[in-house]
Amino acid sequence: MFSLIKNYMENLKMEDVNNFAIKNDVTLSPEELDFTYKFVKKNWETILSNPKLLNLNRYKEYYSEENFHKIQKLFQIYYQKYGSYL
Repeated sequence: MFSLIKNYMENLKMEDVNNFAIKNDVTLSPEELDFTYKFVKKNWETILSNPKLLNLNRYKEYYSEENFHKIQKLFQIYYQKYGSYL
């Protein structure tokens, strides 16, 4: 399973992140998109290995208030849905 995720993440494009955000009603500014893409590409292994350590509040300053709340909610939804697989 890790190999599959790793392969996906190695091929992840900024457009993929933007499409995922739009699909989930999050419209990221160019700066927010850039930060999100770089953050995910750099930290995905750490997040998957221990998602409970991810403190989204540390990154609040990188997002508009509206987007930050949507991202928090989205993270909770996906963690509840897939957290048991991690």
